[in-house]
Amino acid sequence: MKIQRLGLLASVAVVGSIALTACGSDNNNGTDAAGGSSSSSSSDCPTGTLNAEGSSAQKNAIDEAISSFQDKCSGATVNYNPTGSGAGIKQFLAGQVDFAGSDSALKTTEKDGKVEADEAAKYCGSPAWNLPMVTGPIAVAYHVKGVDKLVLTPEVIANIFNGKVTTWNDASIAKINSGVTLPSEPIKVFFRSDESGTTENFTKYLNGAAPSAWTAEPGKAWTGKGEGKEKSAGVAGAVQSTEGGITYAEWSYAKDNKLGIAQIDNGAGPVELTGETVGKAIATAKADGQGNDLRLKLDYATKEAGAYPINLVTYEIVCSKSKDAAKAKLVKAFLKSFASEETQKSLEEIGYAPLPDEVRTKVDAAIDALS
Repeated sequence: MKIQRLGLLASVAVVGSIALTACGSDNNNGTDAAGGSSSSSSSDCPTGTLNAEGSSAQKNAIDEAISSFQDKCSGATVNYNPTGSGAGIKQFLAGQVDFAGSDSALKTTEKDGKVEADEAAKYCGSPAWNLPMVTGPIAVAYHVKGVDKLVLTPEVIANIFNGKVTTWNDASIAKINSGVTLPSEPIKVFFRSDESGTTENFTKYLNGAAPSAWTAEPGKAWTGKGEGKEKSAGVAGAVQSTEGGITYAEWSYAKDNKLGIAQIDNGAGPVELTGETVGKAIATAKADGQGNDLRLKLDYATKEAGAYPINLVTYEIVCSKSKDAAKAKLVKAFLKSFASEETQKSLEEIGYAPLPDEVRTKVDAAIDALS
């Protein structure tokens, strides 16, 4: 049975200028596994088990996709472990999972003597592709009694999370929240203790939008202040149970825990987190990959009026040519179902942004080219 959960409808327009070149299609699945049809042929539904790991920000979305796929393909099982983007990539590179979920694309620059994209290609024996499957904003989520509306700027956010602003009635917060009664209680920061693509995207935002206040290099490992909790559920749950708490978390987790969500003023006025405002920001993204590697580069410092700037794209990271033909068929069938219009529309109900048609068809073509 499909997961039915209440959430805020989100509709995001992702830039449709991603370049794609055909890389030799080997579509063994026939029609789309989710296809809009009430039944699937055996060729649409290869049997077997897939194991995947990574992004906890996409957990609710991929759970929905798995449920939909397994409803149609009873002989297939997909297991997803939301350990965080960093852990997922490590497991993928170690050959322990069939694909990884990550809120950041594989690195193409050297870190600690290695290049993630090169390591993945070495493991796969072919290039690994980053396929965008879920888009979602990062909420600056808080729990402060009596404060129903809160505006924050990039600099103030940076100074909260680096420990320079420590009380809710600090002058820098009060200045941008005229008329709001702010308590004198301490600010309690919670951060992701596991390596996380959400952390990387949040710190990319801080470094890009407030470089003088957040000087640390963006990364999956947290370098600011606060108390660490594992995964998106951990930080959101900690804030929900802590008066004065604040964190960064994927939108659906903030909604699930009924947390306050700050409006962000990047320089063109306060912007509330909505599907429309996320869409305006994502529309400034640029293609940053080649061929079927569909990575995107987001503009975190955008001053586009009405654009919510703190966003992430979750990629499913796969080998373009699998070492196991049976696994390849199953990966293709599941990803086809995940990228289908039917499944993507269902994500709106749980606080995610579906892939627009122009991007979904490009992802479809990349999945067809997997072999």
